[in-house]
Amino acid sequence: MIWKLVYRACIGLATLASLGGPLGQPAFAATPSPIHIDIPVVLKEAKIVMNMSSAPPPNAMPVGFRHMISMTDLFKTTGTKWTIVAVFFGAGGEMLLSDEKYNEVKWTKTGNPYKAMLNKLVARGVKIEECAVTMTAEGWTNKDLLRIAKVDAGGEARLVDLVQQGYVLLQN
Repeated sequence: MIWKLVYRACIGLATLASLGGPLGQPAFAATPSPIHIDIPVVLKEAKIVMNMSSAPPPNAMPVGFRHMISMTDLFKTTGTKWTIVAVFFGAGGEMLLSDEKYNEVKWTKTGNPYKAMLNKLVARGVKIEECAVTMTAEGWTNKDLLRIAKVDAGGEARLVDLVQQGYVLLQN
């Protein structure tokens, strides 16, 4: 239930951002009537780490993907300097599997349904990481991953590491 509220809020934020504003003004400046913004948000820089530890519902785009899309769109519109690192581990780790390994793990012949969206996120500049602890627990090797994935020593420790470096932690 709460994820639906967060999702709706983010979609609203993305909608506001897509409206744009006059040149040089953040997209938040252009608001449709009757909304009045009391607290404008202008970001010069954003350092974000996405916790991608949850498996998405069947046949659905992961909420974290939607967040990363809306944020990269917003940052492009507003000229915000940004870094996003998506850390996949636990149940979310399977989203970074190669087509062959995904088919084996999920007992399917469709290949990895997240591959195209992950490639688009990487093309936008998002960094994608897989947890070595999850890989060990599942019996996966580097060859079992999509080529875009970098392997970190451990997902939870990596989240702590990035937060200590000043990244803001967002949950998918």
